[in-house]
Amino acid sequence: MSTGHPVAAQRSLVGERPAADSNRAVTPPPGAPSSAGIAPPTAVVLRRRPSVWHQFVRNGTAMTAFLLVVTIVVLAIAAPVLPLQDPIKPSFGQRLLPPLQAGHFLGTDQLGRDLLSRLIWGARVSLAVGAFSAVIACTLGSLVGVLAGFFGGAMDTVLMRIIDVMLAFPYVLLAIALVAALGPGLINAMIAIAVVNVSFYARNIRGNVLALRGQPYIDAARASGASQWRLLRHHVFPNVVPALLVLLSLNVGWMITETAGLSFLGLGAQPPQADWGSMLGDGRQFITVAYHVATIPGLTIMALVLALNTMGDTLRDLLDPRIRGR
Repeated sequence: MSTGHPVAAQRSLVGERPAADSNRAVTPPPGAPSSAGIAPPTAVVLRRRPSVWHQFVRNGTAMTAFLLVVTIVVLAIAAPVLPLQDPIKPSFGQRLLPPLQAGHFLGTDQLGRDLLSRLIWGARVSLAVGAFSAVIACTLGSLVGVLAGFFGGAMDTVLMRIIDVMLAFPYVLLAIALVAALGPGLINAMIAIAVVNVSFYARNIRGNVLALRGQPYIDAARASGASQWRLLRHHVFPNVVPALLVLLSLNVGWMITETAGLSFLGLGAQPPQADWGSMLGDGRQFITVAYHVATIPGLTIMALVLALNTMGDTLRDLLDPRIRGR
């Protein structure tokens, strides 16, 4: 009868080496590669993906556009404190002066008003109307798109048929009709531009919501007892925000162009208020004798809209996972 420890006896039965032999050197079998010739494992370094802002900053074209937009916005905000001449007061003795004149860096218009002053003060009007119109259209359009895409059924049918009716009319023609019905003026022009662009946001956001509605995490949240409004608030809205930002950045430039177009036709800003579109419209009749009166506001509109569209394209490339993963 063995008097050893029960655990040691069990080890000996299964053929396990005693603990005293565990420190013995193990000789590799013949022909086995030596451990000295095996390279040590290489450590894998995981690098964090640069943030959207860092990728945006590295894009020279996008940063140039961003700096141009920031410069125009800062000048527009600081217009009341800048040493500018009165943008409304005429000076008939200095009519149609060319650029680079003493006291008139960009020249004067047909009433002798300083173009630089009117351009900066006009930026306040154009940017404000374009931005507020974009915010109103984005809010209403995204609300319609989310409700139609998430709930579906009769709500989707009714809301999308209304959007289809709006899409049946050209944007500018519908905006002109609305302003003509409401009366000329900046406020009415802003309302008209916002209304005609609701369909742009509604269609795009509805498509995004339809893609999200069938995702597994939505089904899991619904199975766990989450209400419809909780699903919208915590799972749908946060996931459509990137697409909404891209749409907003791409649409602001179009809003500014529409605002200038209505003012060009006399349906937006009314004299003597400074606005880029009205400046362009007033200067077109002097294009042969004083080209700068119409050219300068036209080039400013083109540069700002091009910069906004460049920023929007860059944001779309950075935020869209289908493009970002290429």
